[in-house]
Amino acid sequence: MNPRGKVDAQPAYVLHTLPFRETSLLVEVFTRDYGRIALLARGARRPRAAIRGLMMGFQPLEIGWSGKGDVLTLMKAEWQGGQPLLGGEALFCGYYLNELLIHLLPREDAHPALFIHYAATLLRLADSQPGREREAVLRGFEKALLQELGYGLSLRHDADGRPVEPGIFYTYLIERGPQRVTSREAAAGPVLIGQSLLDLDADDLSDPRSLLESKLMMRTLITYYLAGKELETRKILKELQDP
Repeated sequence: MNPRGKVDAQPAYVLHTLPFRETSLLVEVFTRDYGRIALLARGARRPRAAIRGLMMGFQPLEIGWSGKGDVLTLMKAEWQGGQPLLGGEALFCGYYLNELLIHLLPREDAHPALFIHYAATLLRLADSQPGREREAVLRGFEKALLQELGYGLSLRHDADGRPVEPGIFYTYLIERGPQRVTSREAAAGPVLIGQSLLDLDADDLSDPRSLLESKLMMRTLITYYLAGKELETRKILKELQDP
């Protein structure tokens, strides 16, 4: 679908904003039917602007816009409610999701299923406990994002087409799938036991080992598809862990 022209009543989330001139904002939004698009919110930085308080992340909006160029003009925005405010670790996780979408999702590439998954992930982040429970939520979104972008993960069969066995060790070959390994030292990347791959496939990372090994594998894959881009959220996390 082409976002140019006049569009109304479109579900959306704000991903990022930048000041533009004295009173306006450039806004990256993730929409249900048009994917990621850029909008100009005129006057949104004025103290009394009605739209000012709506240009925040992680809140469901219904928006309308018009225009013909690469940056379209935001015409209206209405808050839809139903999403608790994110704070602390959950807020940091939300910023990570948004960075992934900004860097990996092409502009004007519609992914309605991913949009629904993103909305559900925000609700899960707000309702989840800090630590391992939220890490499992992030792994589920990363998996859904890669699948939507056409980088679907092979988690039930290895690179040779054989079923993944729970007690066998594997390394994950990018764009090929799991490969059996005889030792951790001989593997080219992170090593996982087959059960971890099967648990990730089933969206059940309640086992601490499956959660840790899935995290290492997904980090390798995300880094590869980012093609050298370093996420700000990862940089901040490194600084917090290494004072």
